[in-house]
Amino acid sequence: MTSQHMPGGAAPDSKQLPSSRYDLSTYWGRVRHAVDISDPRTLFASNTQLRQAISLVNSYKSGDVTTRPGGPSMDDVWAAKKIVDSTLHPDTGEKVFLPFRMSSFVLSNLVVTAGMLQPGLGTTGTLLWQIANQSLNVAINTSNANKSTPLSNSSLATSFGLAVSASCGVALGLNATVPRLTRISPSTRLILSRLIPFAAVASAGVVNVFLMRGGEIRKGIDVFVPKEHSASGEPESLGKSKRAAMLAVGETAFSRVMNATPIMVIPPLILVKLQNGWLKNRPRMTIPANLGLIFATSMFALPLALGAFPQRQPIDASSLEDDIREKAEKLGIKTLEFNRGI
Repeated sequence: MTSQHMPGGAAPDSKQLPSSRYDLSTYWGRVRHAVDISDPRTLFASNTQLRQAISLVNSYKSGDVTTRPGGPSMDDVWAAKKIVDSTLHPDTGEKVFLPFRMSSFVLSNLVVTAGMLQPGLGTTGTLLWQIANQSLNVAINTSNANKSTPLSNSSLATSFGLAVSASCGVALGLNATVPRLTRISPSTRLILSRLIPFAAVASAGVVNVFLMRGGEIRKGIDVFVPKEHSASGEPESLGKSKRAAMLAVGETAFSRVMNATPIMVIPPLILVKLQNGWLKNRPRMTIPANLGLIFATSMFALPLALGAFPQRQPIDASSLEDDIREKAEKLGIKTLEFNRGI
C-alpha cells in the first residue's frame, strides 16, 4: 500500500494523518521514515513536550487546528507526531520503557555490541555477552510487539533459550575451529576470529524470528484487498495465507541479518587495521575507538536495514493459495497486500 506523500507545508484533505510524511512505496522514502523513528533526539522530549505533542496531533485530527499563517504548520504537526510515535506504543498508548524504544536502539545496543566485538574474549566472556545480547533483543521485541496478539510466556522463554543456544553454540564452535585452520595465514585467521560474533548474532537472529513468528507460518496471515479497491474504503481480508506468511517472516529475518552485517563486520575489520597501526602505541584508545566505530556504523546502517522492505507489502494474487486467488479473480483484483510485521 502506498502511503500518501505530503509536503511539509501542505495539509491533507482529510484530518487523518498518514502513517508517514514520506512515500513508503519507495526504498528511500522508507529509509527517511526509519531515520525519523530511530532518531535518538526524541529521547530528550520531556513529559510536558510529550503532552503538547499529543494535544497538537489530536487537535489537528479533530479539525481544531488549521495550518493557516500564524498557526501551527504541517512541519509542527509532523514534529509532534514524530515525538508521539517514538515514545508511545501504538496499541496501548502507553510510554515504551526508554531503553527499549526504537529511538534508543543504537544506544542500547552500543555497549552489548562492543562487548561482543571485544578482542580476546574467553569462553565465559563470549557466553555472557551473547546472553546479554539476546536478553536485550527479547526486551526490545516484546516492548514493541503487537499487543493484539501477545506471545505467551512459554513461547517467549522457548524462543529466548533457543536463540541463546544458537548464538553461543556458533560462537564457541567457531572459536574452537578457527585457530585450527593452519592452512590459512595468521592475518586471515585473525580476521575470521573477529567475525565470529557476526556469525553468532546473525544465526541467532534468524532462529529468533522464525521461532517467535512460527504461528504465522503454520496458520497464515491475513491478505487484504487494498483500500482503493475495497467497497468500505478500508483494507478487507480475503483470508489467511501461509505463503504470504513465509514471505513476511523470511523478509523480516533477512532484514535482521542486513542490520547486523555492517555493524558486526565493518568495525572489527577497521579495528584490526587500527591495531596494526595507529592503536599499536595507543592501546588505551582501543575501547573508545571500538565504541566510536560501532556507533557511527549503527547510525548509518539501521535506517538502511529498516527500509529494506515495506511494512504493508503488495503481493500477486496468482502466487497465493487457490481459495484466495479465486476470491481475488471474482473481484477482478490482481494484487493484494499483507502486513509484514517487524
